[in-house]
Parts: sequence; C-alpha cells; structure tokens
Amino acid sequence: MAANGDGKGGALLRVEGLCAKIDDNEILKGVDLVIRPGEVHAIMGPNGSGKSTLAGVLAGRDTFDVTAGKVTFEGQDLLALAPEARAAAGLFLGFQYPVEIPGVGNLYFLRTALNAVRRARGEEELDAMDFLALAKEKMKLVELDPAFGSRSVNEGFSGGEKKRNEVFQMAVLEPKLAILDEIDSGLDIDALRVVAAGVNALRRADRALLLVTHYKRLLEYIAADRIHVMAGGRIVRSGGPELADELERTGYAWSAEARPELAAAGA
Repeated sequence: MAANGDGKGGALLRVEGLCAKIDDNEILKGVDLVIRPGEVHAIMGPNGSGKSTLAGVLAGRDTFDVTAGKVTFEGQDLLALAPEARAAAGLFLGFQYPVEIPGVGNLYFLRTALNAVRRARGEEELDAMDFLALAKEKMKLVELDPAFGSRSVNEGFSGGEKKRNEVFQMAVLEPKLAILDEIDSGLDIDALRVVAAGVNALRRADRALLLVTHYKRLLEYIAADRIHVMAGGRIVRSGGPELADELERTGYAWSAEARPELAAAGA
C-alpha cells in the first residue's frame, strides 16, 4: 500500500470535489471530507441529500458513476480499487438495508470474507475452529445469539438482528474505516443501545468511523468528533457535537442549496 502522504496524524480518508451520478441524475456535486485515524464523523441531512450515495461510492458500489473528484485512503487512490480491494485495504460498509442471502450460512459467509481479506493482506487464513472461537467472542459485543451463526445471512432476522449482524461483521473484519449507513434505522431504544455499545467497543486510536444518520439520538450513544450536514449533494456545514443539538432544534430547512455561504461554516 502506498505511504500516507499526510504523515503522522494525517488523513486516513481524504475526499476532494467528489461528484457522482446514477444514469443522468447527478447526486454528489462536490463533496470534500477529511477523516483521521481515531476520529468519529457523522453525516446528517435531509432525505435525498446524498448521504447514502456517498457511503456507497466510497465502498465501490457499481450503481454509481464517479464523474469528478479524488478519494485517497491512506494515500492510495481509493477510486481505482475494486470493492474487494477496498475491503482488503481496511474499508467496511454497514448497510442501511442489509441483504438476505438464502442458503448461505452466516458464519460460513463471514469466514469466507475474513479469509479473503487475510489472503489479500498476505496473512494466514483461519481454520474453522479458530474462526468459530473468534466469532463467538465477537458475537458477545452485540448480544447476538450463537444460533444465528448457522442461519442464512440475515434471512428471517428482525431489523435489530440485521443491524447487530452488521456490527458483528465489522467486529470480525476489523476495518480501519467503518462506514455505518443509518445503523440506527428501524431500531427500538433497547436495540439501539446494544448496537451502539458494540460500535463503541470497537473504537480504537487507529480506527475511524463514519456514521450516516438522520437523527441526533444515535449520537447520544456514539459520540462524534465532527458533524457534517449534507444538502443538495454537498457538505454545506461542519461543526462539533453541538451542531447536532442545533439541528434537533432547527431541522434542515436552512440547509437548502440556495445558501452556499454556509459551506465553510464551522470548517
């Protein structure tokens, strides 16, 4: 992997002028973002602002076409990498709507994914027994019943179980940057506490988190260092944790694209 040109304490992820579209629909219109190791960033904003699109573009989903901009991950051109290479480099996406995969066992799927990442990194693969011990340990972080390991991936899981399974996958794969796309969506308060506790248990000085959310309530359980507001395909405002409190009071009406003067506020 290329050396990190930002030096010690520099950027893990650097997004510059990122533009992306689906067919003829331009969604991202110049996103700029810098995330450093150990930081937790949250992206908030109204529906249709581009939050989930940004997450998908970073993960390499082929639904989107990147039309301009640059993204580097530890100094390496992220956009030049296939999705599996991004995963091997240390990027993880927790889905807003986790996919059901009938007929594929949950632990079989995850062991295959982990060993693919380990092979790409030149590390020794885990055998079945070692992986099972690791999986049982990580399941405890999100209070996931071991019986879910033998069930098909997300098939028949409740919304809360699907989200806990996403955090469980993150715990096993141990990414450098985890992007959690509305991990709080559809969760009741008890499930949210469990999921948030699992995420917090995985925070480290060399791991960063990017949370995509509509609501402040997630940030009451997972403290963010930086809050960004997206509107019209851009980050129009950034600030500290107090920005989430302001959004709770004011909503997003002020963030219309007609207010470009807000783009640098709090940056």
